[in-house]
Amino acid sequence: MKSLDLAFRSAIGGAVHHLKLKYVNTDLDAETVKAAMQEIADAQLFVDKKGEQMYAKPVSATYQTEQDDVLFEEK
Repeated sequence: MKSLDLAFRSAIGGAVHHLKLKYVNTDLDAETVKAAMQEIADAQLFVDKKGEQMYAKPVSATYQTEQDDVLFEEK
């Protein structure tokens, strides 16, 4: 299964925060993802306990592939 890892820089401290999404469309292009990330940043929905905007600036987006390595399976 693929997931989408969206990385954003915070508004004040410059820390990088990740938003990981599962069950995503794996055919998205960079422009579409970047535009969606900018909408998330512009909405200013996510703040930490100090009131700092966590997802202020889009930094990167990466498709991640998770592979299960089965050690054993009883049937």
